[in-house]
Amino acid sequence: MNLPVVALFDIDETLVHTGGAGARSWRYAFDRLYGVQADIGAHTSAGETDPEVGEKTFRGVLGRDPSKDEMGRVYARYLLHLADDIWTSPGYRVLPGAVETLHRLSEAGVVLGIVSGAMEGAARTKLAPANLNRFFVFGGYGSDSRDRGELIRGAVRRASELRDESLEGKEIVVVGDTPHDVEAAGSAEVGCVAVASGKYSVEELRGAGADHVLSSLKEPFPGLDG
Repeated sequence: MNLPVVALFDIDETLVHTGGAGARSWRYAFDRLYGVQADIGAHTSAGETDPEVGEKTFRGVLGRDPSKDEMGRVYARYLLHLADDIWTSPGYRVLPGAVETLHRLSEAGVVLGIVSGAMEGAARTKLAPANLNRFFVFGGYGSDSRDRGELIRGAVRRASELRDESLEGKEIVVVGDTPHDVEAAGSAEVGCVAVASGKYSVEELRGAGADHVLSSLKEPFPGLDG
């Protein structure tokens, strides 16, 4: 695999572990607005976008579809709580090799972007305690589209505009930790480096069809380190 022109990084369990800050913030939002206990893990799976997580959890705990206004209020409560919780989360940590990999890719001239199922505000908030926002020029977020393939395509368009050239295929790689990331990269027809730093194993990510699979970002990054 050659060094990519653009690398698009997922956040949760790829770059950082938030120590449950997101789940606590969703729970807070539903408790304050509806007085119900909401466990997103009981209704969603890793790698889904924030709009999917919010709506599926709403249906699961309230037994009906939400209105757009209701979801707007849930999102607002979630983001406000997350902005405070992330700074005191006892389990928050940067994952092994993340900072070094971002530094080395940047120094090699690779343009770095975010592709995250999180809403833009949540994505940037999750990176703030680790000072990782400094690496990322642009991104595609769950607030752009609930379809991960489409949000990647949106990020590719932004990268093409930034470089003033059309980018496609293996010039771009998505770096993520779930089969959702792998599938979305395939849908967007770009490369994928999967990292087994979350709940999925090397074997599961390889089986999902990733171009390359790393056990962690401490391993040599394809194209950068041979």
